[in-house]
Amino acid sequence: MADMEWNAVSGYWLARLVFQRGLAVVYLVAFVSAALQFRALIGERGMTPVPGYLRAMPFRRAPSLFQWRYSDRLFAGVAWSGAVLAAALVAGLGDLVPLWASIPLWLVPWALYLSIVNVGQTWYGFGWESLLLEAGFLAAFLGNDAVAPPLLALLLLRWLVFRVEFGAGLIKWRGDRCWRDLTCLYYHHETQPMPGPLSWFFHHLPRPLHRVEAAANHVAQLGLPVLLFAPQPVATWAAAGLIVTQLWLVLSGNFSWLNWLTVLLAVTAVDVSRLGVTTPPPTYAPTPPWFDVLVVAVTVFVAVLSYWPVRNLLSPRQQMNRSFNAYHLANTYGAFGSVTRLRHEVVIEGTDAARLTGETVWHEYEFHGKPGDIRRLPRLFAPYHLRLDWLMWFAALSPGYARPWFTALLERLLTGDRDTVRLLRRDPFAGTSGPTHIRARLYRYRFTTWRELRTTGAWWHRELVGPYSPTLSRRR
Repeated sequence: MADMEWNAVSGYWLARLVFQRGLAVVYLVAFVSAALQFRALIGERGMTPVPGYLRAMPFRRAPSLFQWRYSDRLFAGVAWSGAVLAAALVAGLGDLVPLWASIPLWLVPWALYLSIVNVGQTWYGFGWESLLLEAGFLAAFLGNDAVAPPLLALLLLRWLVFRVEFGAGLIKWRGDRCWRDLTCLYYHHETQPMPGPLSWFFHHLPRPLHRVEAAANHVAQLGLPVLLFAPQPVATWAAAGLIVTQLWLVLSGNFSWLNWLTVLLAVTAVDVSRLGVTTPPPTYAPTPPWFDVLVVAVTVFVAVLSYWPVRNLLSPRQQMNRSFNAYHLANTYGAFGSVTRLRHEVVIEGTDAARLTGETVWHEYEFHGKPGDIRRLPRLFAPYHLRLDWLMWFAALSPGYARPWFTALLERLLTGDRDTVRLLRRDPFAGTSGPTHIRARLYRYRFTTWRELRTTGAWWHRELVGPYSPTLSRRR
């Protein structure tokens, strides 16, 4: 059977090209995101500084270039160097060099981003960070235009997307009862971490359609991943189904690069010869024996590491988004094992009043992605990752989760720290001497109804729950 040949020549040349170029775009977004946000989050004067973290973290637990030396200038150099290399890979550098050189070209951004993730602490504790690292490592062994894509490397990528989707499906089925009775999407579009511009409309779909969405999710995550390992053309059509469901998620919310990277991984199962594409594949040279041996060795290596995620998948106490080694290879994935029914938001306010009274006027800080102004339609930011906005969602769920960094955030806003203010959409005290007092309050948010939208122009309705943190004051 042609699909089981050692080198899958005829049908997967385009899949390799799309995957590698698309992966390079994701790398570019990730490195730029790191470069633009790190100073306020994990820089030398950040909310959770890297130097303090590394003093308690040995290399074996957090391998990183920064274990030898850290400075904000060095971090910026690593992030921008990774962005430049990613841009070069998008432009096709990996196909312009010999095969032996393309492998380190792909491993360098993996090592640079690993160095960032392993010092990123809670700001980098998202499943898509590990997913990017694992996909980036495997991309190095797909080869380039010099040789046909190795079948084993393609199967490793299918194994990765299988774990992403099947793990997410299992965690839902085992988790919140609303996934089993098909009612989770009554709430999810409204309560998800960062709604997008269409989330309001998705939320207001008829409830029978929400049930269809939930049922389709189970099919996509528990059925289609298994078919990725079926003979062609079944694997191609299974991959196409996964791609469609991921694009649906892109439309309905902001999940950084998770959905886009899952789309790219699914593409590696697509045999374009089964889709009527008549463009002839490139003419390949014979695969060097050393490359065959290397691909086999990597396959065995990943197979051994896969013991831990397989055990996790089989466990009734399945964990979501965990790395079993410090290099973020052969991870376990999953999302939304439980769905919140109510949305709460932390709203930060400041005042420049000399002293506080019942008549004090407070002004709100506005974030880029998280809900704030009730008349502002949520925006689309994915695949860019707004790290502070995402953690503000977790802060509303659990003050304990935010304890390591939230007070530091308020202190920096109180002093008008430039790097912190740059993470926000609006600083109400820009151009002034800054606030004298700052506080955070918890609100209950919900989407407005069609009638409320028409009469008020507001996308959200909110009600005050109470104070979230003590008021901080600054001496003048």
